Amino acid sequence: MATTASPPLQLATASRPHASSSGGGGVGGVLLAGGSGGGVAPGRGRGGMQRRVSARSVASDRDVQGSVSPAEGLPSVLNSIGSSAIASNIKHHAEFTPLFSPEHLSPLKAYHATAKSVLDALLINWNATYDYYNKMNVKQAYYLSMEFLQGRALTNAIGNLEITGEYAEALKQLGQNLEDVASQEPDAALGNGGLGRLASCFLDSLATLNYPAWGYGLRYKYGLFKQIITKDGQEEIAENWLEMGYPWEVVRNDISYPVKFFGKVIEGTDGRKHWIGGENIKAVAHDVPIPGYKTRTTNNLRLWSTTVPAQDFDLGAFNSGDHTKAYEAHLNAEKICHILYPGDESLEGKVLRLKQQYTLCSASLQDIIARFESRAGESLNWEDFPSKVAVQMNDTHPTLCIPELMRILMDVKGLSWSEAWSITERTVAYTNHTVLPEALEKWSLDIMQKLLPRHVEIIETIDEEQQMNIIVSKYGTTDTELLKKKLKEMRILDNVDLPASISQLFVKPKEKKESPAKSKQKLLVKSLETIAEVEEKTELEEEEAEVLSEIEEEKLESEEVEAEEESSDDELDPFVKSDPKLPRVVRMANLCVVGGHSVNGVAEIHSEIVKQDVFNSFYEMWPTKFQNKTNGVTPRRWIRFCNPELSALISKWIGSDDWVLNTDKLAELKKFADNEDLHSEWRAAKKANKMKVVSLIREKTGYIVSPDAMFDVQVKRIHEYKRQLLNILGIVYRYKKMKEMSAEERVKSFVPRVCIFGGKAFATYIQAKRIVKFITDVAATVNHDSDIGDLLKVVFVPDYNVSVAEALIPASELSQHISTAGMEASGTSNMKFAMNGCILIGTLDGANVEIREEVGEENFFLFGAEAHEIAGLRKERAQGKFVPDPRFEEVKEFVRSGVFGTYNYDELMGSLEGNEGYGRADYFLVGKDFPSYIECQEKVDKAYRDQKLWTRMSILNTAGSSKFSSDRTIHEYAKDIWDISPVILP
Repeated sequence: MATTASPPLQLATASRPHASSSGGGGVGGVLLAGGSGGGVAPGRGRGGMQRRVSARSVASDRDVQGSVSPAEGLPSVLNSIGSSAIASNIKHHAEFTPLFSPEHLSPLKAYHATAKSVLDALLINWNATYDYYNKMNVKQAYYLSMEFLQGRALTNAIGNLEITGEYAEALKQLGQNLEDVASQEPDAALGNGGLGRLASCFLDSLATLNYPAWGYGLRYKYGLFKQIITKDGQEEIAENWLEMGYPWEVVRNDISYPVKFFGKVIEGTDGRKHWIGGENIKAVAHDVPIPGYKTRTTNNLRLWSTTVPAQDFDLGAFNSGDHTKAYEAHLNAEKICHILYPGDESLEGKVLRLKQQYTLCSASLQDIIARFESRAGESLNWEDFPSKVAVQMNDTHPTLCIPELMRILMDVKGLSWSEAWSITERTVAYTNHTVLPEALEKWSLDIMQKLLPRHVEIIETIDEEQQMNIIVSKYGTTDTELLKKKLKEMRILDNVDLPASISQLFVKPKEKKESPAKSKQKLLVKSLETIAEVEEKTELEEEEAEVLSEIEEEKLESEEVEAEEESSDDELDPFVKSDPKLPRVVRMANLCVVGGHSVNGVAEIHSEIVKQDVFNSFYEMWPTKFQNKTNGVTPRRWIRFCNPELSALISKWIGSDDWVLNTDKLAELKKFADNEDLHSEWRAAKKANKMKVVSLIREKTGYIVSPDAMFDVQVKRIHEYKRQLLNILGIVYRYKKMKEMSAEERVKSFVPRVCIFGGKAFATYIQAKRIVKFITDVAATVNHDSDIGDLLKVVFVPDYNVSVAEALIPASELSQHISTAGMEASGTSNMKFAMNGCILIGTLDGANVEIREEVGEENFFLFGAEAHEIAGLRKERAQGKFVPDPRFEEVKEFVRSGVFGTYNYDELMGSLEGNEGYGRADYFLVGKDFPSYIECQEKVDKAYRDQKLWTRMSILNTAGSSKFSSDRTIHEYAKDIWDISPVILP
């Protein structure tokens, strides 16, 4: 087909370099190529781009010709292109990128073509960044996470490159609208909640601040699940985000690594351990560019997919009709990356999860090590590894990095145990994200033994050599009860026999009991006494008695010797043996603490709980290993791009947009907190965002809500400790009180509210799914009650994700962060809401504590018990001393009356009742905090009625949120944990 469209931005001329052998190219960066790797012809570009320079493809060291030098700086080049050249480039991809038929430029097709156009631009800096890191051989950080919740890439990329206006105009020339085109992009289903979103914020900050760093994760084909809300509550279907392809990735078929499961361990003639046999798969790299804001630095997110070579397809079985067997090896490999957090109720599910975690660790470490060796060249020295590599484990999922790095260094590279341990300990660091016992992973030792036999050997040695011996050395053997306590708390293996070297410390003498021989001797004496008393005995009888007595005495002597020998053997304390009734487990968090050089919490209160409670014994042993790194969020995505109305307003009143890179400048808003003009503009920006959410709610739920009502939002993973149940019970109480009033009294007593929920309950978490069902049932009743009208609406937005958050957060006015105190590690959505001028209602939990300090106590609605009170309150409950508030009892009775439908809520309400038992006794203190909560909500209503006061509070929340930028957090990680420095491309 003839076309006048220009080739992709005239940036690259080379076709994809020849693929290197498996693993051999793992040290390379990303490919310099048009589109998804295809070549484009050189030529004179449009928009004045006439210079021709060479650029190196770091995957092959091949010099290729291009029209723009990376050294010129991509943002400035693109800004000079103009919208017409960009439009031609988009049109080129629409016609020549073979994803869609060429007849019509639909919004979906326009999105893919636009994405390819932006990727062309990113590839220049992507390669330049890696090439410079490679040349300078800088120390690089590697962030390993099971989740990366990226959100849409198009608006973020063009925003960071500062070419949003040019692309909007280019699409307009093609008859498209940027907002409509961007909305075609599905969210990458690579995460679920705060863990993944934090990881993505960190990647953005790392690139923006020019730190040399990569992310490593898995490429989940079907994500966690897509949430559907029906009359029965939550239903789950597979995500389809990859169905139309993912234009932001470059598939690196030349970068793959072997990953092994099962098999056995043997010792070779070289003295090294060899892991042989078993199941072998390969992990294939998929690279995604991470552009920084106002910088040429473009870092990499490398995601692994899993497969096996074509020869593992059993052609014979297929042709004989056994199609399932033919594909078995491929299925076993590919299913590793099918689902995020597959159900682990079954043995198969547990094995699959462990396979996922090991695949992430093994493939990533092999890649990191290959890059280290390549950069070191002939001057390779393994002692330099920790000075060139920093590995951060985001929660316990990547814990197997520790034994895997040990395995590679010893079994493959030939280092000694002490050398390998020293390197590993100085390389790896651990971020703890939870204080919930069930979330501190414990893996079955039996499962791990079968799946990863060599790693269990290494873990057992770490447990003995690097942990138990140190514990004994520190606490001594005098106080054996203290020593037992410390070993029980701090061992990596739990309910596993102590090794002999440690067991001997717990030998105790047997209790001295009367031996059987002594008892028999007493009986014999008594018998002899009886014999002596019988005067009629015959001489023969007396002789026989004497003989018998001698025989018995000989037996007694023999038995006495045996008894003495037995008594000389002391007993082993039962503590040294495992309990066969309990599972044998590997405590992954303990392994992280022992094997890493740093352990950090993610909020000040959380880090204190980690030190004083969760890992107190470890903290006593290694106090300098523990530190705090309060989470943060990127202000680019979470204000600059998702809230352009507020962003423009901030820049106008501050006088520049410098705050996007230096959020400390947000504090300058404080001096305008009482300015009426700012108040008016601030409210107008909020109203504009609320209008967008009105449309979103109607589109996703069918409900019509008023933009004049307060938007009250709680969006997060559904979990009992996050207490969505407290929120909805508060709404039920509000609704009940409304129903008891006249229309006039309602209007006078209550501020109109739209109560918005969003979040997913794990498919196997029954109680969380009951909560979702309850919320939707309340919504169905309240929203159809004509007596209430717009005074109260309840909305559950289905399939909550980053894109939905980007709409809801700018429109929110009150946000609920109401977890049981001491149970939320940090939270990050609370930071996003505060940045966007939303006022929080919450407990003193996680980052709420610091947010309240920064924005001012008077600008935060506080309620509920505090963390130090929780244990005592639960104890009181167990003792039957808790007396529920009458209002709480009233609400539960109202729910059970059937007003919200025929569903039986006895199990849900029953969890809030009783004093003990599984699923009972209100473990998360909903009843305890309920009266404080509803009284605090009355204060919210009162404040909202005074719009001048409310607007002032809103402004001060934004002005006080500067601390919660992920840029600040990353600077702290870089300085205190990773020891890396910014690298500015020349």
